[in-house]
Amino acid sequence: MSKLRVGLLFGGRSQEHEVSIMSARSVFSMLDKEKYAIIPFAITKDGVWLNSERSQRILDDDKISRVFNDTDNSIKNSLATFLETDLDTVFPVLHGPYGEDGKIQGLLEMLDIPYVGAGVIGSAVGMDKAIMKDIYAANNIPQGKYIVVYSFAIDLGKIKDEINSKISWPCFVKPANMGSSIGISMVHNSLELEEALNKAAKHDHKIVIEEYIKGRELECSVLGNEDVIASLPGEIKPGHEFYDYQAKYQDESTELMIPAHLDDDIIDSLKKIAMRAFRAIDGRGLARVDFFIKDNNEILVNEINTIPGFTRYSMYPKLWEASGIKYGDLIDKLINLSLEWHS
Repeated sequence: MSKLRVGLLFGGRSQEHEVSIMSARSVFSMLDKEKYAIIPFAITKDGVWLNSERSQRILDDDKISRVFNDTDNSIKNSLATFLETDLDTVFPVLHGPYGEDGKIQGLLEMLDIPYVGAGVIGSAVGMDKAIMKDIYAANNIPQGKYIVVYSFAIDLGKIKDEINSKISWPCFVKPANMGSSIGISMVHNSLELEEALNKAAKHDHKIVIEEYIKGRELECSVLGNEDVIASLPGEIKPGHEFYDYQAKYQDESTELMIPAHLDDDIIDSLKKIAMRAFRAIDGRGLARVDFFIKDNNEILVNEINTIPGFTRYSMYPKLWEASGIKYGDLIDKLINLSLEWHS
């Protein structure tokens, strides 16, 4: 039997470019080379697509943390390289904007190529945390209080009044369309607000302000298309004030409890809410749902990630491993789900 040809997309134009490379290396290392012919495509921060040979060299060299355009004119650097390649399915490991927000999914839909993960709508909604929260509110999925502001219409006085009346201090300020906790600030009082808004505005014109929720931080992995299952939940104990980019990918003082120590009824509730959150955005393939659980055991959804990290630090594959699905088998399932949906 001929090998299945899998296109592996990584890098990309977002601020999560470096994380994407780390994830792609992990996925590549765990793909069964006896079953799959892996054709990698690295994308620079400028949106230039490298050919598979140059992309493979990036995957093979752990010292490379960013995709650069190749100056060798003999190597073809364009989207045409990808378009001319015969692929059975595509595994996009493109975290954040231009990869997780429906854009690459729309391209693949137009080309009629199967791909791993959520479709155009599910990806777009999962990426835009403001719209995601509105959809969760409409579906009675429990979550914290929030407001949405726009960088081109910031009225500090009005925003402070809304925080005082709807949210209270401290609170979190974050760009609506970004992942890996990039651009997020914990704001303790009104004096810190302007700086936090400016920081978030560097990444998106839409900014979400959320209430600070004191409680345990939990995550649950979801897998499936029509038949959806959820993993055992895990708990994060950040070494920082909150689970920011450094805590996720650089700080080994962050503690991951896999699985989390929880009563069975809480575990069951987390799984059910995770699957509801997944279906509410029209998810498919995979996602990781992040939660807070308060001292009174109230469960609140924080957000959903439709292309969660696949690095050695990442919760998504670790939670499935704790739930009985090994990393390699998980990759197999995700590829099969992409083919199943396309058929």
